[in-house]
Amino acid sequence: MKVLLYLEGKAVLEKSGIGRALSHQMEALDLAGIPYTTDLLGDYDVVHINTYGPRSWLLLKTAKRRGKKVILHGHSTREDFRNSFIGSNLLAPLVGKYLARMYQQADFVITPSEYSKKLIQGYGVTTPILAVSNGIDLAKYRKDPRKEEIFRQYFGIEEGQPVVVCAGLYFRRKGIEDFVKVAERMPHVRFIWLGSINKWLIPSYIRKIVEGAHPANVSFPGYFKGAVFQGAMSGADAFFFPSYEETEGIVVLEALASHQQVVLRDIPVYEGWIDESCAELGHTVDDFVTSIQKILEKQVDKREAGYRVAESRSMDKVSYQLVEAYRKVLEL
Repeated sequence: MKVLLYLEGKAVLEKSGIGRALSHQMEALDLAGIPYTTDLLGDYDVVHINTYGPRSWLLLKTAKRRGKKVILHGHSTREDFRNSFIGSNLLAPLVGKYLARMYQQADFVITPSEYSKKLIQGYGVTTPILAVSNGIDLAKYRKDPRKEEIFRQYFGIEEGQPVVVCAGLYFRRKGIEDFVKVAERMPHVRFIWLGSINKWLIPSYIRKIVEGAHPANVSFPGYFKGAVFQGAMSGADAFFFPSYEETEGIVVLEALASHQQVVLRDIPVYEGWIDESCAELGHTVDDFVTSIQKILEKQVDKREAGYRVAESRSMDKVSYQLVEAYRKVLEL
């Protein structure tokens, strides 16, 4: 068995969760000992498509004509398309219909959570769907004082200065407005949002926030990976992710794997795997301020429980589930 892994628009998406999911799939297949390729002209038995653009649609049709099995990865839903790009809310109903049609054409759908599985089934899709986490490389996010020092030096963080980080694209859906409102209430704390996207793709009111309409204790330094990012995940005082909609949230897994204190918006995607035992959950700015303050004052410590959640979605477990999915689709 050989798998073709495909990601359309890699240059745009490599900084997103979908881009990181592709590298996770490669790692999982390596662990399972299953050969894969990203060469569209190469030989393969199963094509695993991560995107839904016109080239992805063409690949799906071409592979089906050649008698190949097609897996679509359900990273995207109508719900998480909303409140993202300019015009996304207007286009969301059409995007939802397009996604439903594409998922229906596949032989099999893999999606990161039971929540996203329910959403896709709710579009009327009858293709077999399996929920498989994007997975997390526990070793990569192991606490490393050297990486934490690189993070602190890069951002000029002084000893004793409390720091809260977030990671994500500049989308309203990610809770960027509440991130800034919480920071306004906590001027003694530094808030750093790691991530970026072409600012001309997002609404002007979000672009203004990123470009300067925020308090002095907030910064939007752009996208980072490697030592700076991993050092931030374990070296900050808390990871605050006020997203309104996710299909799983790879950055949440990265924070949990980093033994980090995590503050999240209480949304349906976390049901069944994240609760108040392993993270601080809230709905409002008041909730988030209270949770972060409790963490800074050392009134709560849920890091070990959070790490156990990351362990349950480790790459070795995901690799086994992916192998089972590929075998199932070949038997169809």
